[in-house]
Amino acid sequence: MFEYKQLSNEISVSVRPVFAEDKSNVLTQKYVFLYTVTIVNLQQVTVQLLRRSWLIKDSMGDIYEVNGEGVIGKQPFINPNESFTYQSYCVLKSPSGSMEGVYEMETKEGHTLKVTIPRFFLRSHLLN
Repeated sequence: MFEYKQLSNEISVSVRPVFAEDKSNVLTQKYVFLYTVTIVNLQQVTVQLLRRSWLIKDSMGDIYEVNGEGVIGKQPFINPNESFTYQSYCVLKSPSGSMEGVYEMETKEGHTLKVTIPRFFLRSHLLN
């Protein structure tokens, strides 16, 4: 399993995507990809993940933007030198694509941080 990693504003974000063949259906052009994200706070202060913005592209040229509060219904606090891990998924109409984005975080002191989510590639082993 390949891992994509990015460090910005002393926050490390790593992503491990995997194709979910058992949840996908080539006939209906439904390709499901699961991904696990680990966020590590390397700062000396606690941060809270407030919002996320995703840019999702598939191999057919479609582009989707997803914006919202938190991740998986949570706005977690991450203490210094600690991490937060979550799993989510993406459904594409094609067997490959990519995702990338930004987390908006805030320190306990009220400073806003933009944290880069690295571009990662979604690839199935199924043919179109």
